[in-house]
Formats: sequence, structure tokens, C-alpha cells
Amino acid sequence: MSGSLVDIKKRIASTEKTSHITSAMQMVAASKLTKSEQSSRRFQLYASKVREIVTHLASTQLKALDNIDEDGEESGMMEAYHKMLVARPVKRTGYIVISSDKGLAGGYNSSVIKNTVDIFEKYHKDPHEIVLMTIGNTASEFFKNQNMQVSYELKGVSDHPAFYEVNRIVSTAIQMYHNELFDELYVCYNHHVNTLTSAFRAEKILPIVDLDVREAKSYEQEYILEPSEDVILNTLLPQYAESLIFGAVLDAKTAEHAARMTAMKSATENANTIIDDLTISYNRARQTAITQEITEIVGGAAALE
Repeated sequence: MSGSLVDIKKRIASTEKTSHITSAMQMVAASKLTKSEQSSRRFQLYASKVREIVTHLASTQLKALDNIDEDGEESGMMEAYHKMLVARPVKRTGYIVISSDKGLAGGYNSSVIKNTVDIFEKYHKDPHEIVLMTIGNTASEFFKNQNMQVSYELKGVSDHPAFYEVNRIVSTAIQMYHNELFDELYVCYNHHVNTLTSAFRAEKILPIVDLDVREAKSYEQEYILEPSEDVILNTLLPQYAESLIFGAVLDAKTAEHAARMTAMKSATENANTIIDDLTISYNRARQTAITQEITEIVGGAAALE
């Protein structure tokens, strides 16, 4: 019985150490989540302003493209318009899959990977139709183990990424689209809804077809563009697409911190439940041992009488 009591006591001590670690990790993740949410909100203000400017500058081309679509003119007539605004026949599709480098984040990574694989199986019968890029070690290793070619991988992104950290993969993806290595680009990631919830998103980045002419802001005063509108669009449209990808990275990191905080909270609660159960078992075992000792003492005293 004494051996059983020692084992239970060791398990209680071990579980308490684990609960201290998971509790500390929960607090760290909560702190990172707060900072990440603030960064994401600030970025959304920037992204909305960039979208407003891009929509306004591209409004002339957008209206012309709408007229071409309605008139059913040939695609050759669209060559005068910016390539990033024009949808072309899709032969290959590019995907940037965002996961985490580390684990202990509950179902965060499995959700991204499972939903992305479902998209591949649903829309692509031939693996050569897919151009795959990954951010985060988990997705990269998974797809490599599935014998899928990863055209570009980025690992070691910080908990609060700056644009320069992801600039290489972002600019590479834009350049690959310009070089027609793929004809459309999606970013697959977990969107942060709130502390307890995230939702998988496969967001279309290229071509930029979601700009609405009706969103174009009108100005009372006339102004002169220097250099020309086309030159500005040639610079601004790639930056807008880059901002969409960077925004997805920030959003995914926020969802990762939330998932890790929730996972560590759940682990701490489970550890405390185990400690309570072990404490009850320990007290019962100890009570049984004491009762047995008293019975043996009383029995021995009775035998001497």
C-alpha cells in the first residue's frame, strides 16, 4: 500500500509541474494574442485605404472591362488593361498555405491542412495543376511527406511578423503570376474570428477581380496624376496584392495565438482535474492504510489478552 501511495504522490507532483508549464504558456499566448489583434486591426485600416485608392485609380479600366464582358468581345481586346485585373483561362492554380512552425496549438494546423487537401481533391484531378507554396514548417513537412512538390517554403516567421519577413515569398508569388507559372492565386489559412473560434479561408488574391466600381470614391476637385495613371497602377496593384497576402499572414498568426491559448487553457484545466482525482485516490488509499494499521494493532492487542 505504501508503494501505491508513493506512486500517486509522484503522479500528483508531476501533473502539478505540467499544469504550471501549461498555465505559463497560456498567459504567454494570451499576451501575444492581444498584441497580434492590435497589429491586425491597424493593418486593416491601412488595407482599406489602399483598396480605396486602387479602386479609384482602376475605376476607368474596371468600367471598360465590365463593358467588354457585357459585349462579349474577344479576350485579345483586354491586352491594353492591367494583367492583374484580367482573369485568364486557368491551367494551373497557385496556393500559399499558412501553418505554424510549432505545435501545441490544438486543431489549428490540422484544420488548415485538411481543408486545403479537400480543395485539391475537389478541384484538381492532376497534381501538376497545383503550384504549392507554404509558410510554416507543419504544412511544408506534411505536403513533402505526401510527395507533393513545394515550389517555395518559408519557415521561422516570428510571432508578430513584419513585412520584410514574408516579402520574399510574397514577391515571388506575384512574379510567378506575372510569368504565367500559374493563372490564379489563393491563400489558405485560418481566419481569426474570436478567442475561441477560427474559420478556414481560401482567399483569392490574383487576379484582382473583387474590386467594385461602385466603391470608387468621387472627389469634388480635379487633380493631376504624376506620373500617369497606368504607371501608378503598375506599382500600386502589386503592392495591393502583396498587402492582401501579408494581411492573411497577420490574420493566421492571430488565429494561431488564440488556438494555442485555448489549447493551453484546456490542458491546464485537464491537469487540475487529474490532480483533484489523484488527490481523492491518495486520500482514500491513505485512509485505507490507516484503517488497516489500526485493525492490525487492535487485533494484536486482543491476541495478547
